[in-house]
Amino acid sequence: MSTVRTVLGDIRPEELGACDTHDHLFLRSPQLPGQELDDVPAARAELAAFRSAGGGAVVQWTPYGMGRRTTDLPGLSRTTGVHLVCATGLHQAAHYAPELLDGLRGGLSELFVTELTEGIGTSGVRAGLIKVAGGFHALDAHARWTMAAAAEAHRATGAPIAVHLELGTGALDVLDLLCGELGVPGHRVILGHLNRSPDPVVQREAAASGCWLAFDGPSRAHHGTDWRMPEAVRALAEAGYGDRLLLGGDTVVAGARSVDGGPGMPYLLRRVRPRLAEAVGAGLVDRILMEHPGRAFAVDWK
Repeated sequence: MSTVRTVLGDIRPEELGACDTHDHLFLRSPQLPGQELDDVPAARAELAAFRSAGGGAVVQWTPYGMGRRTTDLPGLSRTTGVHLVCATGLHQAAHYAPELLDGLRGGLSELFVTELTEGIGTSGVRAGLIKVAGGFHALDAHARWTMAAAAEAHRATGAPIAVHLELGTGALDVLDLLCGELGVPGHRVILGHLNRSPDPVVQREAAASGCWLAFDGPSRAHHGTDWRMPEAVRALAEAGYGDRLLLGGDTVVAGARSVDGGPGMPYLLRRVRPRLAEAVGAGLVDRILMEHPGRAFAVDWK
């Protein structure tokens, strides 16, 4: 039976409820000094606010070595009643010290498999997805290394692979590598940040591969892209790809949390949901929030 692997164990896809399919409770990076998400009470408050807005689940895309605070996640899930899915994987090289990356050479796929099947460190929490990242309109050697390891871990476990697209670019290069060269089925790939580069041709070609397209907002790349997201979702639905769509919030800095004055996780349900409902109808938006995440993240775990 296909299940979604949460921090409290595997659950049926229909148990997720309204799902924020791309967000962060905790995140640390040298690229974001002084803006860390590293506050447990704030994370608890943010999840409670999301729950109050009607949210049922959050998929946290924070990967290995970026301050996941994995041991805190089960308690947060129990306290707030929000299902949490944790990631393994590796981001762009700029987010890590070179010596950390050197230490992972030759064993990256094994690390991913261990975190998916046995647990992350001594936390007992198992990851439910693999997060990797592309570059700006290109894939460098680091991206190819991490994606090759992710594909190997996918074959060993069945886990989905979620991809950070830098400013929304490089989607077709990612699919050429993951689905073409490395043989990952399209429906096991989730492309993030498609709203940040609103190219309808690329979006249709990506959807035709069978992958999932995640629209994460509000955008920090260029806020002029936000008003184009409903238009993009409508165009994809009219082209027959309404069943390939996901929505997320992608809160990556402390000031973006709703409890710190930003839009945060509730924005997805408070503002994005009704705006998209105007464009494509409430029925499709409800399926994107409540049905599609279960299909995207449920796995017949090996």
